[in-house]
Amino acid sequence: MTARGRMERVTPENIREKSEDWLRRIGKFNVHRSPVGVDHSALLVIDMQKFFLGSSVASLVDPVAAILPNVKRLIDRYREKGRPVIYTRHVHNPDGSDLGILGEWWDDHCKEGTEEAEIHDSIAPRPDDKVICKNRYSAFHGTDLADVLRSREVEEVVISGVMTNICCESTARDAFFRDIWVRFVADATASVTEEMHVATLLNLAYAFAEVCLTEDVLRA
Repeated sequence: MTARGRMERVTPENIREKSEDWLRRIGKFNVHRSPVGVDHSALLVIDMQKFFLGSSVASLVDPVAAILPNVKRLIDRYREKGRPVIYTRHVHNPDGSDLGILGEWWDDHCKEGTEEAEIHDSIAPRPDDKVICKNRYSAFHGTDLADVLRSREVEEVVISGVMTNICCESTARDAFFRDIWVRFVADATASVTEEMHVATLLNLAYAFAEVCLTEDVLRA
């Protein structure tokens, strides 16, 4: 999936101010609060791969300067608490035989077996972390994620990663359909433009998720 731009005007200096503004803008609808404690929660790290975050074909947003530090903080806290950290990798067969209609949308795709398909080095999975490989937007589609969450008695997922309005949003909606509470971290997710990012935050707050900030999760 080739990015067609960058998340606008989000920098290390203003991401906190901007994310607080995003929450103010959706505040009328962001009224549902998850009742689930950390003991029944899991962190989903969606598609934080070199393909999407690197400096080559499909960089969406400068990961070092923007969301990557917050994603790392969330990972560290969940590991500290002994709760599941579940990664996803969006990958396709090198010959594109599993693209389906996605091939009509995107000029390029992340190919299994390449360096770009791997998770960013700074947040690389540990041997005991679950890594879900998928070839559609939702992390639930055609995978064992639902079974993994059920086996670990997970009642809530905290969603981080890229892209806000595609794979992160699709996964959040699918979790909700399965009666799993969703906390969607506004300053640990990113998209191509700020407009797309905020649109997803609004839609999810209205009907699918509690939208929050990294600090909210760390304090929980």
